[in-house]
Amino acid sequence: MHEETLNFCNNLPLIGDMAPKFSANTTNGPINFPEDYRGHWVILFSHPMDFTPVCTTEFLSFQSMIHEFQELDAEIIGLSVGAISSHLAWFRSIHDEINFNDWKNVDITFPVIADIDLHVAKLYGMIHPNTSDTKTVRAVFIIDPRGIIRTILYYPQTTGRNLIEIKRILIALQTTDSFGVSTPADWIPGNPVIEPAPQNISEIKKRLKNKDKNIDVQSWYLTFRKIDEKKIYDKIKKKKN
Repeated sequence: MHEETLNFCNNLPLIGDMAPKFSANTTNGPINFPEDYRGHWVILFSHPMDFTPVCTTEFLSFQSMIHEFQELDAEIIGLSVGAISSHLAWFRSIHDEINFNDWKNVDITFPVIADIDLHVAKLYGMIHPNTSDTKTVRAVFIIDPRGIIRTILYYPQTTGRNLIEIKRILIALQTTDSFGVSTPADWIPGNPVIEPAPQNISEIKKRLKNKDKNIDVQSWYLTFRKIDEKKIYDKIKKKKN
């Protein structure tokens, strides 16, 4: 591995790290991050550049789901290496010309960062040198209300993101925080969650004797618990309020 690539990897923000701080201009005005969003979840995502086809479909998809994310107390922030003027011109083109999945005449209302000098992109490891040193990959950072990075996703420039999966991850993280559980493969709200594994012999014995009808002990280390979907959303919304 080249020394440059090694240095790049060593400087990447990681899950569990505090989100790197920055100030930037956006299409909705200046922001100081993460201070301006403290107390809220944030989905920070990058796209390679303005006036590109895959990015256009993603922007329409994000905008179509913005209220769903806001109901989960999550704000969306985009980033591109383009200037504000380029972002706004692209937004106008999306509104006037594009029809994707029957979404047309759509106004993009979430802020998009102008990152001409690549400062934020490099700070967050959105530039992958072996792909491009001037365009970002499709990075997604899910950041919690304390400003801690909880999820990092990378997509290649040719592949559009799955926003349903991003929303699913957000709900899973909030469920973990609210109920102290984990979520199994392919989990969606309403499916059983996973109880923390016992940490000692006493806890193992207690777990194996459990008679709760909502608890499914498959082995001492794998136990499922039923949590009603409504209870999950009620808890999340209560935390938001």
